[in-house]
Amino acid sequence: MEQTRTAKMQEKRDRILECALDLFSEKGYVNTPVRDIIDLSGFGTGTFYKYFDNKEDVLKILLEDFLEQIVVSVNEFFKSEKDLYLRFVDSKRVIMEVFACNEKLSELYSRVHGLSESIDQCLKVFDDKFLIFTSKNIQYGINNGIFRELPVRPVASATLAIINYAVYKWIVMKEISKEEMIEMVLSFHHSLAVGLVEDNRLIRLLID
Repeated sequence: MEQTRTAKMQEKRDRILECALDLFSEKGYVNTPVRDIIDLSGFGTGTFYKYFDNKEDVLKILLEDFLEQIVVSVNEFFKSEKDLYLRFVDSKRVIMEVFACNEKLSELYSRVHGLSESIDQCLKVFDDKFLIFTSKNIQYGINNGIFRELPVRPVASATLAIINYAVYKWIVMKEISKEEMIEMVLSFHHSLAVGLVEDNRLIRLLID
């Protein structure tokens, strides 16, 4: 009985989030009032406020869930791939495929920077996780003699910057396709990896 009740509550919450995402994508976050989300969901006002404090709370949860999906996907990839070079390059493919499969969420991610302190903090949490994760990966490669001795933080920051730029070019500017977006990021990281690898003979072995 309790499991059924919990499942129904989760379904209602998910329905509201789904409706909000559709409306944010169609009308923009700023132009979407809470009333429209409630009406589209088919639930009452009380149901909405049972699960969410306000519209910004809905947006924050959508972003947190999406960005956590990226983190989980990369962690799963790292469990199966032990080669440091391939981890550095192909982990970006994993990230970009999550973006490519979630166009509406990708658009939200690209458009809401600067919207509020709370939303910026949500995005910063993801950025910090990404930078720490990537920095540790590069430093591990340096410590094991695979990567050159280079400043780690700027390299990690460059990887995040090209990801954000490629997503923006695809989803906001609409200047490239999702396939071109993925290729842009992978090409950049292949080139970056050439500069990172200590012994260029390793590159030929890894990519042949």
